[in-house]
Parts: sequence; structure tokens; C-alpha cells
Amino acid sequence: MGTRTPGPSSFDAVVVAHREAQAWVAYYRRDWLAFLRASVGMVAAGFGMNRRDTVRGAWLVLRANQAWAPFPDNDPQRAQALMRRFYSLVAADGHLAIDPRRAAALEVGWWRAHREHQHDGNVSAEELLDALVALYAYVYTVDVGSVLAAAASRVEAMNLSDAWVRAGCSLSDPLLSAERRALVASYSALLDAVERSKV
Repeated sequence: MGTRTPGPSSFDAVVVAHREAQAWVAYYRRDWLAFLRASVGMVAAGFGMNRRDTVRGAWLVLRANQAWAPFPDNDPQRAQALMRRFYSLVAADGHLAIDPRRAAALEVGWWRAHREHQHDGNVSAEELLDALVALYAYVYTVDVGSVLAAAASRVEAMNLSDAWVRAGCSLSDPLLSAERRALVASYSALLDAVERSKV
């Protein structure tokens, strides 16, 4: 198979998954420079925008995550406003027909679901799965049922990440390899759903 042209319907699942794994590690270690580098790679591989918009988008994703990161006193409204600006860039690029406000609300919605699932158990794994399915179905304009496998693998990756955090965030922890594999499975399933929707 040849090299894929980056874009929302033609991304390289392995590259996007590995960049997201790097971003998650950097997020929990509060290594924001490493997070920005991973974010640039993730946005470039996942959305295929020009270099300027890729860097702007990655910066917005960084700032949104910094607004979200403090626990329990974070700033979800600022995080959502920054993600709205990110999705506005993506929409302006013409690859996705989305309302940036709705996309940002769904994005931060799964962040919230994960945080509550991670810390206090008020959100079940099924509710977290539903939040991801809603985001994928809307942003990629696909049927809800077609992205269940992608969402399930991403929930698995989150559970592995949460276990890694509880274990102390060591870079040598084998949980990180398992997390990467789950993310590759997630993005591979998402790409498959997107490609099948175009047929």
C-alpha cells in the first residue's frame, strides 16, 4: 500500500494513533512542549491542512488541554471555546462539513465523560463509549453503528492510560505499548468506517 494523503477520510491510522499516544503521555506528565510536538503531528496526519493551519490548530488543541487539565478546578468553557476555534479551522479547510460549535461540544463532552469515569465512576464505560460514538458519527458523517468498534478500542486505550497514570506514569511501563495498540485498533476501525461510508 502506498503512502496515504493526510486528511479526515484518508489518514494513516498508525501515525495518528502513535501521535495521540504521545500526546496522552505528555498530558499526564504535564510536558506541554512534548504535547505540542505530538499535537502538530496528530493534526497534520489526521486533517491534512496546510502547515500554517496545522500549527495553529495544534496550538489551539494544546491550549484547550491546558484549560481542561487542572483537577478538579479546570475551565471547561475555555476548553470548549478553544476547540470550537480548532474545528473552525478544520471546517474552513473544506474537508469536513461540520458546525464547529457542535463538534467542540461533543469533543469536550467525551473529555468530561472520561474524567468522570476516571475519577469518581459517575459515568459508566458504556456512557463514555456513547460520547465517543456521538463525536465520531457527527464529525465524520457516518452511521452510529459503524463507529462502535472504533469507540470501544479507544475506551480500552483510555482504561490502559488510566491504569498507567495510577501506576505512576513511568515511560518504561508496558501499559504504554498496550495503549498504543488499542489506539491503532481504534483509528484503523474509524478509518474503515469512514472509507465504507464513501462507497
